[in-house]
Amino acid sequence: MEIFGEHPSVPIGVAALIALYLGASRVIGRKPTRRQAMWFALAMAAILYTHTELDELSDARIFAIHMLQHLVQTFVIPPLLLLGTPGWMLRPIVLSRPLKPIFRLLTQPAVAFLLFSAVFVTAHFPAIFERMCRDENFHIFLHLLFMASGVLLWWPILSPVPEMPRLSYPAQILYLFLLMIPMTAVAAPITLATGIIYPWYTEGAHGWGLLPMDDQVLGGLLMWIGQGSYLMIVFTFIFYQWSRLDDRDIPLMPASARPEFRVLNPQSRANG
Repeated sequence: MEIFGEHPSVPIGVAALIALYLGASRVIGRKPTRRQAMWFALAMAAILYTHTELDELSDARIFAIHMLQHLVQTFVIPPLLLLGTPGWMLRPIVLSRPLKPIFRLLTQPAVAFLLFSAVFVTAHFPAIFERMCRDENFHIFLHLLFMASGVLLWWPILSPVPEMPRLSYPAQILYLFLLMIPMTAVAAPITLATGIIYPWYTEGAHGWGLLPMDDQVLGGLLMWIGQGSYLMIVFTFIFYQWSRLDDRDIPLMPASARPEFRVLNPQSRANG
């Protein structure tokens, strides 16, 4: 409760999302499935935890936790939101006449990929990151931008709206493989740097008593190895789904069309 008091916008925002979710269901007259409701509830829990508990630790100058927070905001919360929101709930918005061209453009795989990459890479430039650490309003804005661009990033993989379809399974694997490029472009320089990149982390004691340089390396490794491991798990799941689809596509040969194998007895073979 104390943490919520320091971050009142977080529970208020989550409550507003839940109200919109339930309100849309009531207005449209349909209910999400139990699985969709579960995914949405997990998304709300992840938003609360990421922007309260993890936020407190990152504010205590623990850089590794700040990197973990960014990974959750981009790799965990957006997929949960897409899995938890039914297509019929989004369709009146994304397919409305004034917004349809915008959403159709933003959810194109190349556009979504480039927008997310630009946001994520730019946010970790030293000047931008330093301002984020020192300006709370700018900090909130960037975190919202991470989640919004994350939804666009994951849309081609998890689109709940058939009119804006998902990529094929092979294309999904390639799409996520290419995602390692911008993620590594952020993580590698942080991990391999020979000095402190973000001065804010040298101006006070770290919450876990870590040295700033050790914390920076840990944060870079967490992002580098963490995102790679996460994406490998997603690759595996997509490949499994793809293999199941291929198995279902193989038609069973009807009995009438199967070749007959008759064993001739020696006597008939001799007569032949």
